[in-house]
Amino acid sequence: MIPSDSPFAAPIQLSVILPCFNEAGCLEELVHELNAVLDNLPLTSEILLIDDASEDSTRDVALDLRARLPRVRLGLHAARCGQSAAFATGLSLARGELLAMLDADGQADPRDFPRLLHALGAADAVCGVRRERHDGALKRLASKVGNGVRKLVTRDPTTDAGCTFRVLRAQAARELPAFNGLHRFLPALLRMQGFAVVECPVTHRPRTAGLSKYGIRDRMFRGLVDCFVMLWFRRRSFPARRCVGEPGALAVATPTARVLVGSVE
Repeated sequence: MIPSDSPFAAPIQLSVILPCFNEAGCLEELVHELNAVLDNLPLTSEILLIDDASEDSTRDVALDLRARLPRVRLGLHAARCGQSAAFATGLSLARGELLAMLDADGQADPRDFPRLLHALGAADAVCGVRRERHDGALKRLASKVGNGVRKLVTRDPTTDAGCTFRVLRAQAARELPAFNGLHRFLPALLRMQGFAVVECPVTHRPRTAGLSKYGIRDRMFRGLVDCFVMLWFRRRSFPARRCVGEPGALAVATPTARVLVGSVE
């Protein structure tokens, strides 16, 4: 039998990335939910659990799930690096043609996957928009204000930038820069590079275990600074390097020309 991590293993169509930090109380139930949903999709798939050096028993839960569920793979950080770093690790390890992201806190409903995949259509990415938020009033207010400021500064129309329940094509993911805060600006970055991004309503469930990892005061100033950094990136970004040309050639598509940059043996 060929190991799932072997380069000769069968191609994967969908990789689902779950960054985890201190989610021992949520992770097992969520992964079993997700595994059941994936069983009913007509796609070969994998679940990537990226443990960001959790301080509780999250890593033990993840290791146990890996031992019992063939679909599960692990990425283990030696030190805490943050949610964006965990997503970046997942993107680098994923083998799928489609890459999905969601938080490991159980508030995203895996049963929304068929809806997201249908909404993706011919686009490059689909981003969830949370309906009927099940968060406290102060957190909902902070999210509303943050989305408003982000839209005003970056001119990005994303409705719910804080929702990390998304599906994107691997080709688009390869164009993303890795930095702290990536997950909040992923739709904006993709649009800046010329990718088509659509939105889809998704269910938002109450948290049943664990604690939110995000405060309000510690994110407000940082979020504003990040918005202005996005303005700089908009000026410096270049179009996505879509491959075109004859078979056996690696080429780059620019708005005005096709430039041959190398060949594939």
